[in-house]
Amino acid sequence: MDGPGFMASLVAGGVAGVSVDLILFPLDTIKTRLQSPQGFNKAGGFRGIYAGVPSAAVGSFPNAAAFFITYEYVKWFLHTDSSSYLTPMKHMLAASAGEVVACLIRVPSEVVKQRAQVSASTRTFQIFSNILYEEGIQGLYRGYKSTVLREALWSWRQDHVVDSWQSAVCGAFAGGFAAAVTTPLDVAKTRIMLAKAGSSTANGNVLSALHGVWQSQGLAGLFAGVFPRMAAISLGGFIFLGAYDHTHRLLLEVGRKSP
Repeated sequence: MDGPGFMASLVAGGVAGVSVDLILFPLDTIKTRLQSPQGFNKAGGFRGIYAGVPSAAVGSFPNAAAFFITYEYVKWFLHTDSSSYLTPMKHMLAASAGEVVACLIRVPSEVVKQRAQVSASTRTFQIFSNILYEEGIQGLYRGYKSTVLREALWSWRQDHVVDSWQSAVCGAFAGGFAAAVTTPLDVAKTRIMLAKAGSSTANGNVLSALHGVWQSQGLAGLFAGVFPRMAAISLGGFIFLGAYDHTHRLLLEVGRKSP
């Protein structure tokens, strides 16, 4: 990958990620509280809707940038002719690799954020410190497997040149559909991240977490928070892909004009 393209992906991905996470944070809080084992009202209801936002703000830029850098690099490494039937497979592999790398940043941020969302009275840094003290660094990576699985199932990005509004609209529709389909995995991720240290759910077994939700709440529990999740990811797909495309093109244009 060329230097200007690499830097453009880094900055554009980071800017788009921060924008989405901060704008749509209230929807994410509502979704987390609906999925929490204590229930929406006990988890905080509509109070303290921005609890945990510092964790999201810190993790957004490096997380989004890591995804797009990895995606672009793997796509370049697996370069094939644009008309090749292997092109879709190349994009799937690149997106999956991007998620594996990005989740190294996303999961610790997500663990701290979700615990803050259901404990609005506790400061974000205090939650972070408690996790390190009680569980060590592995506590910050609780739910890594379920997060990678969830993200890899629907992460994608168009490669051919289109107008940014086309990218954004396609991203919104695809993201909304994928959000609904992958909600059970998101519920499992939330339960694993919020589980008490030492509990059976805290060991990170996705199937065990799903089985526990099914036994206690049935189908409704597996799809808890599906509507705010669909709304957030649909809007997020629109904002992210549109913002990324605009920013990426702008940065490349500035790079070409600069001496």
